[in-house]
Amino acid sequence: MAGLYFEDFEVGKTYRHPYGRTVTEMDNVLFTCLTMNTQTLHLDEEFARSTQHGARVVNSIFTLGLLVGMTVSDLTMGTTLGNLSMTDIRFPIPVFHGDTLRAETTILDKRASRSKLDRGVVTFGHTAYNQRDEEVAYCRRAGMMMRRPHAESGCG
Repeated sequence: MAGLYFEDFEVGKTYRHPYGRTVTEMDNVLFTCLTMNTQTLHLDEEFARSTQHGARVVNSIFTLGLLVGMTVSDLTMGTTLGNLSMTDIRFPIPVFHGDTLRAETTILDKRASRSKLDRGVVTFGHTAYNQRDEEVAYCRRAGMMMRRPHAESGCG
């Protein structure tokens, strides 16, 4: 499915994204090691068992990336020009190996670019939920979105 253009976004509309994802141990360990995050809470099961969580916790930056990634096919595939900001990021409860996440997005705001007529800024409120419908992540994201191309006028 192609992404939406700036004009297609309606402030207040919520999208429930169709593709969920079960988080695996491999996801967590690989991402943690690739990003050089040596936090033992992500890598050391024996250490993690002694914490309030009782098990390794999935790297929150992986969770954030997965949250935003689950929204792409519905909203921005081929129509985004890039992220401008991510704010108000929160992780109210941890994600564990085996949790299945899903995402919802609410369109919070939009405005046409003042300097470039071919684009606008859309503010998204992305929320991830686990299989028990508990919120596990939230992010407010501003994205630069393409405006719908105008048909070329021609003779003939």
